[in-house]
Amino acid sequence: MADFKTHLSVAVAGGALLAVSGWQAALWSPPEGASLAALTAFGGILPDIDSDHSHAIRLIFNLFALMAVVAGALWLQARVSPALLLVGCGGLYLAVRYGAGAVFRRFSVHRGIWHSLLAMALCGLATTALSYQWLAQSAWQAWAQGLALVFGSVIHLALDELYSVDLVGSRLKRSFGTAMKLFDYREPGNSMVMLLLGVGLAPWLPPWQSLVELLAQGARFWQ
Repeated sequence: MADFKTHLSVAVAGGALLAVSGWQAALWSPPEGASLAALTAFGGILPDIDSDHSHAIRLIFNLFALMAVVAGALWLQARVSPALLLVGCGGLYLAVRYGAGAVFRRFSVHRGIWHSLLAMALCGLATTALSYQWLAQSAWQAWAQGLALVFGSVIHLALDELYSVDLVGSRLKRSFGTAMKLFDYREPGNSMVMLLLGVGLAPWLPPWQSLVELLAQGARFWQ
C-alpha cells in the first residue's frame, strides 16, 4: 500500500487539477474551486481512517474534533455563560478526538469496509447533504463537493491497488483486491447497514437533476 505522504501528495495534485480545470471551464469560482481541492485532498487520506496507528486517523479525528468545537460554539454561545462555553467546547474536543476515535478504532478493521467504494459513496453523499442543508450551498456546489471527496478517496484506493502489484517480481501481492472493492465481502451485514444509511440520506440531498447537469457539463469539458 502507498504511504501517507504519497496518498496526500497525489490527492492534492488531483484536487488542484480539478479546481483549475473547473475554473477554466467556468464551472465554479476560485473560492469554490479551493473548497473542492481541499475536499479532494481530505478524500485522499479518508480510507485510512480504519488504520489504528496511521497519520491519517489522527489528522481526520483532529479535524472532526475541530468541526465539533465550531458547531458546539455556534450552538452554545447564546445559551450558556462564557465559562461554560469554554468547558463545553473543551469537552467536545476531547470526546470526539479521543473518545470517538478510540471507539472507532475498536470496531474498525484495516482494509475492511472503509476501503470500499460503498463507504466512499456514503461519505460523498453525507458531504453533499451537510453542504446543502447546513452550509446553505447551492445544489450544484453541494454535489460538486460530494464528488470531490469521492474523487480523492478513489485516488487513495487506486494507489493502494497499484502498490499491490510487484512489477519487478511480476506478481500480485496478497493485499491486491483488498483496497478498491465494491463493499466489504467479509462483512455483508455491515455493508447492508452502510447501504441503508446512504438511502436514508435521500431526503436531505439536493435535487438529482443538478448532479446530472454537473456531470454533463464535466463530460462536455473533457471531450
